[in-house]
Formats: sequence, C-alpha cells, structure tokens
Amino acid sequence: MRRSVSAAVMVGLWAFHAFAAVDPAKAEVILNINKSKQRMAVVIDGAERHVWTVSTGTEGGPPSGTYRPQRMERKWFSRKYNMSPMPHSIFFHEGYAIHGTIYVSRLGRRASHGCVRLDPRNAATLFDLVRRHGVGSTTIIISHSDYVAKPTLNLRSSLPTEPASGPEIAAPPEDTGSIPAAPIGPDETAAPSGGAE
Repeated sequence: MRRSVSAAVMVGLWAFHAFAAVDPAKAEVILNINKSKQRMAVVIDGAERHVWTVSTGTEGGPPSGTYRPQRMERKWFSRKYNMSPMPHSIFFHEGYAIHGTIYVSRLGRRASHGCVRLDPRNAATLFDLVRRHGVGSTTIIISHSDYVAKPTLNLRSSLPTEPASGPEIAAPPEDTGSIPAAPIGPDETAAPSGGAE
C-alpha cells in the first residue's frame, strides 16, 4: 500500500512539473496590423486568436515596420487633439499607439491621426493580453500585406516607408495605471510621452 501511495505521489509531482514547465505567460504574441485591410490579427504561439477591425491614419500612419511595445497606459488623453481619450494605449514607436476609440463607427477605414484605433472592448482585451504575456514577448507588425505567421524582428530596419503624421505631446491624468516596459536593446530608448491618436 505504501508503494502505491508513493508511486501516485511521484506521478502527481511529475505531472505538476510537466504542466508547470509550459508557462502561458511566456507565449509569443504577434499583433499583425494590415493597413490595406484595416484589420489586426492577434496571434499567440502561432495560433490566430482574434481578428479585429481597426482604423489607422488618414495620412498613412503609423509607419510600416516591426516593433515592440515601449509603454502601456491604461488611461491616456491626447493633448494635441482636444484631450481625446486613448484608453488602453500600447505605445510602440515615437508616440504612436494602439488604443481604444470613441469613434467606433469609423473602424474599418482610415480615420485616425496616425495611431491604430480599436473598439474599446477589444483594446481592453488586448491591453490585458499584452500585460499578461509581457511586452518582451509581444511583436507588433505594421504593413500593407497579408498577415505574417512568424516575423523576423529587425527593429533597426523598421524605418517609415510612407509619410506619417507626427507624434503629439499628451498629458496623462493623475492616476495613469502606467505599466513600464523593459528596453528592447542597449541602444533603444523609452517612447516619448504622447500619442498620435
């Protein structure tokens, strides 16, 4: 009897360690934003989990390229654009962000000043997903082409390929719920405070 209990305990411990080794928080998250289709696909460990309608910039922004999140702000307002709300902002390049919008009727066509706008519910879902999996495990791909399953992250070559409206200076409310992001590399700097809305 003692042997069977010991064996059961050993099997239980083995199963616990086997499942503990698979850490869902370390999953690779890819956000593929297709400016031609005005769609974002959220891919987690190679499996497409969400496809959402977005609005990108009327003048072509944000710049096409491959990025990592630089800063996350639960509550943010655009000083440049009349304190427009930018809830659940994920800043990724020179003030550009993915965020919720009050202009949901404009989703599906270019309508922003350069940011990637989402339905507020989808922005909240995305914000929590990136926070849970980690900014270091998240890659943002902005392009005019179909979704890519596995990007090659080359942040140095993600220069703008089209004109984009410039970033803005934004003022956070007193309690922003800010989530700092780790730097991408030794030469990378934090995103400036602001957003292109």
